Amino acid sequence: MTDTEQNVDTEDSSHAESASEPANSDLAKQLEDAQQLAADSQDKVIRIQAEMENLRKRTERDISNAHKYANEKFAYELLQVKDSLEMGLNMSEEEIDLDKLKEGTELTLKVLSSAFEKFSIEEINPIGEAFDPNLHEAMTLQESSEHEPNTVLTVMQKGYTLHGRLIRPAMVIVSKAAD
Repeated sequence: MTDTEQNVDTEDSSHAESASEPANSDLAKQLEDAQQLAADSQDKVIRIQAEMENLRKRTERDISNAHKYANEKFAYELLQVKDSLEMGLNMSEEEIDLDKLKEGTELTLKVLSSAFEKFSIEEINPIGEAFDPNLHEAMTLQESSEHEPNTVLTVMQKGYTLHGRLIRPAMVIVSKAAD
């Protein structure tokens, strides 16, 4: 090998080394960028997981409080009814006036009915209506020539619905055909 060929080989290898240095530098930079991106992504995932856990706990607490205090407004309305009843009971026997007692009872019933109305509790009082087993509970059958069979004759205890859902059926006496 001649000096010229050797110089060319040396130049080629030094040229290859200097060309590979920028390539290695680019790869190192890309690797560093990829590692930084992975670290950032991992940090975001950890933060999102912590945020989701906090949200889950907060939601559980809110649901628990909603269940616990759902009837607070209704209870407040019922306190007025209780106060009225206690006032009636605390009247001394000397002060008892049947007209005032009846008036107080009617006012108490009016306050209670108002509370029911505010909270969508509706009364079922089906006198004269057709018997509906979805809303009424038949206590007994009574012969009647004046009414169609399966007509509610008497309501022994009124029923109630809450937002249209039955919470207590009306206890009724139902007509049957006369023999």
